Parts: sequence; C-alpha cells; structure tokens
Amino acid sequence: MTDGAALLAEGAARLRAAGVDSAAGDARRLLAAALGVEPGRLTLRLADPVDAVAASAFAALLDRRTRRQPMGQILGERLFWGRPFRVTPDVLDPRPETETLVAAALEAPFVRLADLGTGSGCLLVTLLAERPATTGLGTDLSEAALEVARGNADRHGVRVRATFRRADWWEGVEGPFDLVVSNPPYIPAADLPALAPEVREWEPTLALTDGGDGLGAYRAILAGAAGRLAPGGRLLLEIGSGQAEAVAALARRAGLRDEGVRRDLDGRARVCLFRRA
Repeated sequence: MTDGAALLAEGAARLRAAGVDSAAGDARRLLAAALGVEPGRLTLRLADPVDAVAASAFAALLDRRTRRQPMGQILGERLFWGRPFRVTPDVLDPRPETETLVAAALEAPFVRLADLGTGSGCLLVTLLAERPATTGLGTDLSEAALEVARGNADRHGVRVRATFRRADWWEGVEGPFDLVVSNPPYIPAADLPALAPEVREWEPTLALTDGGDGLGAYRAILAGAAGRLAPGGRLLLEIGSGQAEAVAALARRAGLRDEGVRRDLDGRARVCLFRRA
C-alpha cells in the first residue's frame, strides 16, 4: 500500500508533465480532497498508507486536472474574500484580482446595489454579507448561472436581501442604485486562442467575451448607467489589460465622472471607478 507522500510526489509529477504551472499546490489540494482532510492538515497524513479507494479517487481527480479542468470546478468551490463559493462550468471561477473591486466598493457606503452579469454571485453576495443593511439585485443572461448565484446567496445567509433576474444588462432593470458593479466579458474574440486551457476550454464563453473587441459590454452598461444610478451613485467595472482609457472615454461620453482606477496586487489597472454627479 502506497503512502501519502509517494502519491503526492507522483501526482505533482503528472501535473507538471501536463503543463500545470501550480502542479505541487494543486496535487496537495487534490490529495487532501481524496483523503477527506483539510489541505492544511495534509502533512500530518503523508506518512500514512493510503487505501485503494482514496488512491483511486486521487487518480480520478488528477485525470481531470491533467485535462486542464480548473481546480474550482474539480473541487466544486473557490474561496473569494474569505468565503467559499460554489463553482460549476456555468460560471467563471472567482479570481483573486476581482477582490480589488470588492475593496473599492467598500470604500464608501451604499444601501442598494446591482451586480450586472453576476455569474457565481461572488460580488453581490460578498458585498451584501459585508454590509448587512443593504439589498441587491443580480442579473445574468444565463439561468444556470443564476441558479449557482442563488445557491451561494443561500449558503452565506443573504438570500432574503438578494433578488436575481435573467436580463441582458439593464433589460427590465430600474434604479436608483447607490452602487453598481460588474465584471463583464471583456476579452476580445481575437485573444481567445491565446488563453490558458483552463479558461479557453472550460469556462463559459458568454462570460469571457462579447465576440468582438471586448468593449461591447461596457458600451451597454455605460449607456444605461446614468439613468439607474442615484445622485452621487457609483459604478465600478472590472477591466482587462489596456482597456482603462477606452472605458473611461465611454463613461465620460455617458455623462459620468471618472474617478480613476484601482490596481490589483500585480500592479495592473483592474477596476474603473465612475460616479453620477
């Protein structure tokens, strides 16, 4: 019977051979899942023999990761702002850089918010959880994504304050909102082939690209924002590489005040901030 340390080494080697950059860390998390222990306690189990059932489960998890399926989909959840969120192939895997938007949103008070293109609901649910006196609306074109978001709202105790609606951006949505947030599809269609396999082959295309230049969602959101924001209301948009100037120009033409950008931990411009005068 093989012990955990040997299985871990073999698993990490398999993932490296498959081109997985985070091979060692992913192997640890997958072995912990197969053994039914918290990743932080895996070291305590590495010297123990692993039975055939757990070894088989680990092998199956490795198979999925070598096919470059994202870890969030394999394990069924991803931590975001310290909370676990359910993840399926119907939604984007919540990313650490999107927490930049949460931090910016929490810089000022708000009572009523909207999250356009909510996906897993990670933005809406997090902001509702951090501000217990608030209510919020989450919209998405995908009913499957909305089901995931509803489940995450239930999981974190904010469902009573959250409304979900299938909508194409502002379709059927009325304000006024103190805060509107969105992480829209911003990858230009021409850039899709260069994405990592985890993104290109496993995440929903609808949430990645507008099928054009990557600015289509911003045009739609900004065209209707001023009429749905309360006086002084804020609009926060996650952006892709090199898009800050173009998005700011669209916002100014829509009559919104440009309040700059927030950078993520890698120093990239990540969130554009706008306000209704």
